[in-house]
Amino acid sequence: MKLVNQSTFVNVIKPSRSIPLLVLAAFFYCIGTAQAQDTTTVVIPDGTMGEFLEPIDTLEKEKFPKNINIFTGRWSSFRIGVGFLYEYAGFSQDEDARRQMDSAGVELKNQFKVRDFRIFASGQLTTKRTISWKVGLMYDGANREWLMRETGLTIAVPEISGHIFIGRTKEGFSQNKVMNGYAGWTLERQMGLDVIPILADGIKWIGFWPEKKIVWNVGIYDNFFSKNQGFSTYDWQTAARVAWLPIFDPEGKKQLHLGMSYRYGRVHEGEMRVRSRPEANPAPYFIDTDVFQSKFSNHVGLEVYYTKGKLMLGSEYNWHKFDVTAGGKALFHGGDAVISYIFTGASRPYSTVSGVYSFVPVKKSIFQGGWGEIEGVLRVSKLDLDGGAIYGGEFWRLTPMVNWYLTKYLRLEVAYGYGVLDRFDLKGGTQFFQTRIQLAIL
Repeated sequence: MKLVNQSTFVNVIKPSRSIPLLVLAAFFYCIGTAQAQDTTTVVIPDGTMGEFLEPIDTLEKEKFPKNINIFTGRWSSFRIGVGFLYEYAGFSQDEDARRQMDSAGVELKNQFKVRDFRIFASGQLTTKRTISWKVGLMYDGANREWLMRETGLTIAVPEISGHIFIGRTKEGFSQNKVMNGYAGWTLERQMGLDVIPILADGIKWIGFWPEKKIVWNVGIYDNFFSKNQGFSTYDWQTAARVAWLPIFDPEGKKQLHLGMSYRYGRVHEGEMRVRSRPEANPAPYFIDTDVFQSKFSNHVGLEVYYTKGKLMLGSEYNWHKFDVTAGGKALFHGGDAVISYIFTGASRPYSTVSGVYSFVPVKKSIFQGGWGEIEGVLRVSKLDLDGGAIYGGEFWRLTPMVNWYLTKYLRLEVAYGYGVLDRFDLKGGTQFFQTRIQLAIL
């Protein structure tokens, strides 16, 4: 096994090897002899990949049929799963947009592409205190390499109304950033979150106060183990998020979520580069600050989501302030607003464990003679990377799209987008034609 970085976490693994399967096989062997799991002892995830936090026997069993990818062992239960995204993106640009691509030195190509492929395992130890674990590996289609994703231990600590996670995870800034990417309502997260790294190594406290209907997470991260990873742009950082549910009626399928996030971090080696794709993974970066000198940054985000039955309305906005070594400050900002309506009647579930939305439940799949679930989405988003003496450009995009959940494992996404880039003293328009097939056995 050839590792690019020898550490507690396996950072990068060559895709040509069968390392991911061998790692999982060895891990399962250590767990003990396994059997198919009975539904009375299954545990369920909270909406983030592989976190098992609540015994199923405290819930309505009929909602959770027996799962072929869940097993019990001598020392732990475990679940194995895979995720796969394959997509097409086509583009049509006006003359100014084509000139902007020439100035940036990039080329826009229509193409089919593997977005990502991931395998993971998670489970719950047979200990008196609830302790769950997860291991995640992902093949990154953009860079053609295997990466270690969310991996670590979650320890239930009812004494402080929550759970402690130790390992590699999402920092906890923004609901849309924290929630499982496969559960999102659009093809990509909004651009305003691209300034925040997707993962970090450290410790996080996740909590819920039922009487006041408040959820929170607080994390401290030191990226010693991931310093060679593309996402590791900070030496250390701390992030916190709190949300209040003034309306929370799960039975009536109605809720109002109001949240705020804060983040502070020290930039790795005093150099930062912020850039973003136009919410199309096969596309090059449209806005880009290039490298600038900075030691620290502050980030603030606001979020509001309202759900009533089949309807969901949501918006997030984020401000990113960098201390520029050459003098002054650079303030970048961006956000989105979204409308989602599930025509076939399902309601997007919400988890109070970490204050996120989870996967759309499919009542009757196409293989059972039903339509699955059909969702219409409209989103507008933007990110402005012009701040202080830094000019990275500004881009906004409008995206109507349709999600067809054929089964709980299979989803088809079709989207059209129109965006305008303000950069190089030009304003260029681009049309986006995108489709994606998603397989998620979680």
